[in-house]
Amino acid sequence: QKVSVEVLDHLEHLALVDFRDSEGVERLQKAIQFADQLHEVNTDGVEPMDSVLEDRWCLYLREDDVTEGNCTKELLENARETVEEYFVAPPGNIPLEKLEGRKTYLQGS
Repeated sequence: QKVSVEVLDHLEHLALVDFRDSEGVERLQKAIQFADQLHEVNTDGVEPMDSVLEDRWCLYLREDDVTEGNCTKELLENARETVEEYFVAPPGNIPLEKLEGRKTYLQGS
C-alpha cells in the first residue's frame, strides 16, 4: 500500500518522526502491511472487551501505599539538563521540510 505525501506529513507531525528518506517510508509501509492483517480476522458477533481479564465482572484498583518519596534531588541527578527542578526534553513539533521537498523520496517507494 502506498503512503501519500499528505498522510506522511500528518504522521510526522503526530509522532514527531522523520520519514524523509526511502528507508523511513519503507519501514512505515511494512508496518501498515503488518497491521492490515487485522482486517482479515473475522470479528462478526464478537463483543469488544472492556478488559483482557474477561472472566472478571468488576476490576478493582489496589490501594496506593506510598513507601518512599521526597527524592527530587536524587531523581534530577539522572537528568542531562534541568531547568527549575524539571527535566529538559528535546523540543517537540520541530518544523520539518515542506511537502514539496519530500516528494522525491516517495517517488521511488
